[in-house]
Amino acid sequence: MTKATPHRRSRRQLPTADELRIWRDFIETAEALRSRLASRLQVESSLSPSDYAVLLALSEAQDRQLRSSELAAHIGWERSRLSHHLGRMERRGLIRRQECATDPRGAEVHLTPSGAEAFRGSTVPHLRAIREFFVDALTPEQLRAAGEIAAALRVHLDARDKE
Repeated sequence: MTKATPHRRSRRQLPTADELRIWRDFIETAEALRSRLASRLQVESSLSPSDYAVLLALSEAQDRQLRSSELAAHIGWERSRLSHHLGRMERRGLIRRQECATDPRGAEVHLTPSGAEAFRGSTVPHLRAIREFFVDALTPEQLRAAGEIAAALRVHLDARDKE
């Protein structure tokens, strides 16, 4: 619970039927949205959402490179998952990995010119799809509420991670 949400229960209980209905609607709708965005991204740019997440992080990084451990933390992945995905991206020429100059145990991940071009080519169509499937479906008030809900959930999850 956040400061803005009153503490409704003195002990943990199972969700009510109404709370479960809302939860399922939320999860199923979020998954449908994610699936539509992923399909559109793949069709329009031949990139997966995972490719896009990696390319976005690298495009925003200083010198368009990150240590693999920093990249994994930035996009919220386990290092082994990232390593396998980077191997596929490297074979496609989107990124390049090289040994870290300051730590031979680590690797630096670099955005290649081909990766930068793929990212640039995918960004506008992807942002249009976000507008079409998410932004345009909501009123300005609903959009603000969605932001507030996302922020409250993030604060709650971050607090639980620190316990």
